[in-house]
Formats: sequence, structure tokens, C-alpha cells
Amino acid sequence: MGIKEMKIVVVAPHNDDEILGVGGTMAKLSKQGHEVIVCEVTAGDLDNEIVQLQKKEAVASHKLMGIRDTIFMNLPVVGLKEMRTAEINRNFLNIMTELSPEIVFIPHKGDMHIDHRMVVDAIMVALRPVSSPNLKAIYAYETLSETEWNTPSVDNVFIPTVYVDITNEIDTKIDAMRYHKSQLCEYPHPRSLEAIEALAKHRGSTICRKYAEAFMSIRQVF
Repeated sequence: MGIKEMKIVVVAPHNDDEILGVGGTMAKLSKQGHEVIVCEVTAGDLDNEIVQLQKKEAVASHKLMGIRDTIFMNLPVVGLKEMRTAEINRNFLNIMTELSPEIVFIPHKGDMHIDHRMVVDAIMVALRPVSSPNLKAIYAYETLSETEWNTPSVDNVFIPTVYVDITNEIDTKIDAMRYHKSQLCEYPHPRSLEAIEALAKHRGSTICRKYAEAFMSIRQVF
């Protein structure tokens, strides 16, 4: 008897956040037969060629990882703070109600970028137990150049509590990131292929595996 297929949603404030934080795990869950959906929250001017390129990069990388669907919310990048809170919350509530996921991966609340923090606030409203009866778990992921660059404080620190062995998926994660040519930088910038592999090695060594991704457990229902 095979494992029961679950619907898993990964919420990414910007293109490539999901690859940096959950790329290996998404590939692993997809291979196991789960339905993985990526929700890309923000975008720039939709008529801009770079914005369209970034969307194409995202779709291509998701196809490589076996992602079932990509949803583009097209909310304003670095402009969420200009939107009414009720409107942002409604956008997320509508999507989560329609998808009814069992597992959701979200950004870390302590990330530097204000879009990340606002997305967390909105998605947690949408995922209140009264609104998401099928939800079994929420996990926060780390995003290179966002999670580690904010002001160090108790509120901002990322404390891993859940690890996923991605030894067999690290090559897929790296290859998926290669599609994001507009986002990649040269090492030692954290958004480089070398830095991505280095973090995966670091998280892997914590659990005596070659490569891993780490998450914070926000809510689990057994």
C-alpha cells in the first residue's frame, strides 16, 4: 500500500524564495507522489520584460521538480505595505480556502524583507484552525540573504526544529536554481549555487546526512 497523497502548498513572497528554502523538499515530496503547489505572491510591473522572464524561470524550475501547479498572485512587490490589510488577508484566505492544503511551507517571520513578514502575517490569518480544517502542519523555511541578514534578536532568529534529508535531491535543487539566471549571483553572495550547497551541507551535518533543508515547526496536528 502506498502513502496517502497530500496536498502541499509552498508560499513564496518572491520568485526563487521557494527554491532557496524548500527546493529539495519539494522535489522529494513530488517524487513521493504528493501534490505540490507553489504560490508566488508578488510581482513587478506585469508589462515589464524582466518580470515576465522571472515568471518563465519559475515555471521552468517548477517543472523540473515535478510541481503540480504554480499560482501567481501578482501582488505588488515591495508594495504590500501600501495595500489594506483586509485586502491582503482576503487574497490569501480565498486561495487557501480553494486549495485546502494539508501542509503549508511559509517564509520565516524574522526575515529582513518586509514582504516576507507581511506574507507571514496574512497567511497565518488565512490558516487559522477555524478556516483550515484539513491542515496538518505549517513549517517556516529559511531564505538565503533574507533570514540571516536581519537584525539579530530573539524575535528574528531562525531556530530549526525539523530537518528533511535532501541528499538525493540536492542536484535537482541546484539545477532548479540555475533557471533563475536573473536572480543568481557570484559566490560569496548567499544567492549563489555554492552558498546554496554550503547551507544544505551545514544543515545536513546537523543530522549526520550529506545534505538537508531545515524548517521551524509552526503548527502540527496529529
